Amino acid sequence: MTTAPSTTTDEAPRPPAPAPAKSAWAALRPLVLRLHFYAGVLVAPFLLVAALTGLLYAASFQAEKIVYDHELTVPVGERELPVSAQVAAAREAHPEGTVAAVRPSPEPDATTRVLLSGIPGVDPDHTLAVFVDPYTGTVRGALEQYGSTGALPLRTWIDEFHRDLHLGEPGRLYSEFAASWLWAVAGGGLVLWFSRRRALRKLRGTGGRRRILALHGGVGAWAAAGFIFLSATGLTWSTYAGANIGELRTALGQETPSVSAAAAGEHAGHDAAGAAAGDAAHGVGLDKVLTAARAEGLGDPVEIVPPADATSAYVVRQIQRSWPEKQDSVAVDPATGEVTDVLRFADYPVLAKLTRWGIDLHTGNLFGLVNQIALMALALALILLILWGYRMWWQRGRGSAFGKPIPRGAWQHVPPQVLVPLLALIAVLGYFVPLLGIPLAAFLAVDIVLGEIAHRRGRRTYASGTPGR
Repeated sequence: MTTAPSTTTDEAPRPPAPAPAKSAWAALRPLVLRLHFYAGVLVAPFLLVAALTGLLYAASFQAEKIVYDHELTVPVGERELPVSAQVAAAREAHPEGTVAAVRPSPEPDATTRVLLSGIPGVDPDHTLAVFVDPYTGTVRGALEQYGSTGALPLRTWIDEFHRDLHLGEPGRLYSEFAASWLWAVAGGGLVLWFSRRRALRKLRGTGGRRRILALHGGVGAWAAAGFIFLSATGLTWSTYAGANIGELRTALGQETPSVSAAAAGEHAGHDAAGAAAGDAAHGVGLDKVLTAARAEGLGDPVEIVPPADATSAYVVRQIQRSWPEKQDSVAVDPATGEVTDVLRFADYPVLAKLTRWGIDLHTGNLFGLVNQIALMALALALILLILWGYRMWWQRGRGSAFGKPIPRGAWQHVPPQVLVPLLALIAVLGYFVPLLGIPLAAFLAVDIVLGEIAHRRGRRTYASGTPGR
C-alpha cells in the first residue's frame, strides 16, 4: 500500500506576494509625458516663431554696428566740444520738436546723441536721435531710436517682430503664451530625460526614432536651464504675468526706485524756465549739470534729461547695461547746479537688481557679444528640438494614425496625495501666469470630457504602466 507523503508547513504553497505599490513618480510620469507631448505639439509653433525672431534679435546688435557705422562712429579728434555746443549744432540742423535727452559721446570714437521728441512722422513712443561729431559739431545723421538701450531702426524692427509680430498689443499675447509655456515644456522634458537617462546615454549603434529621441533629450537637457531662464525673464515685462509680477514686487517693497526730479531751494521755478521751449539749456546749462554729475562719480555712458517743467530738476543717469552695470543717477537743481538727490544701483532692492540683470541678460546686453552668442545658441537649440519633436510625432504614428497620441486617463493613476497639491499648484500658476494656467486647465477639462464620452461609448483607453516615448 502506497501512502502519499504528508505535506509539511514548509512545503505548503505560499500565497502570491502582493504587487509592489507604484511610486509617486511611476504614477505621475504618464501624466507628465502626456502634457509634454501635447504642449510640444500645440505650443511648438509659437515657440518656433519666438526662437526664430529671438535668433534675429540676438544678431541685430552686431548688424546695427555695421549698418549704422557712419552715424555711430567718428575719427578721434584732439578735443571735444562742450556738450551744450554739440546740442546747439543738433538743434540748428533739426529745430523741430523738443530735446528729450542728451547722451554725450561715451567713447573717443563715438558720436553724441541728441534725442528729440514730438517730431512729426516719428512714433510717439520713439525719439529722433541726432548724431553729432563731438570734436567738430558736424551732424552725421538722424535716426529713429527706441528704448533705453538706444535701439535704432533695424534692431527696433526686429525687437517689435519678436515681441508682438508688429501686431501691437494683441500680438504680445503670442510672446507671452510662448514664454508662459517654455519653462513648463522644458521642465517636463528635463524630468522625463532624467528618468530615462541610462537608456538614452549611448547614441552609437542606434537609429531612427530612438536616435532622434536621444538627441532631443540630450540637447533639451543641456539647454533646459537657459530655456527656463528665458521664460522667467520674458514674463517679467509681459502683459498679464508681468503685471502680476509687478504687483507682487510692489507688495514686497521691491519695485525699482527712481531719483527724485523735484527741484529744491527757494530759486526753484525762477531760473529754470529761462530757456526757450525745446532747448535743453535750462538754468545753469548742460555743461555744469554734467560736471556736477561727474563729481558724484557718474562715469560714461550717461544720459542727461532736461527739466520737465519749471519746478523740475535735471536728471543724469548712467545707462550702461553691460557688466558691471552702471545705473546710478542724480538730480541737479537747474538754478544752482547743486545735486539734490542721489540714487545708487547698489541701494536697489534685491528683486529690482535681479530683474535688471535678468532683463539685460535676456536681451543680450549684460555680457555683450558672449551673451548674444549664447542666446543664438539657445535659439538654435530650441529650433532643433521642435523639429526633432515633430519628427518623433510623425514616426510615432507610423503604421497607424498620423501622430498617434499618448493614451488619456493618466491623471487617474496619480495618488490623491500627489494630485491634490498638483491641482493647487496649477491654480496658483493660473492666477500668476494666466496664459499657462488657463490653457492647461482647459486641456485637462477637455481631456476628461473626451475620456468620459469614450467610456460611455465603450472604447475608453487609459494610460497604463509607463508608456514609451
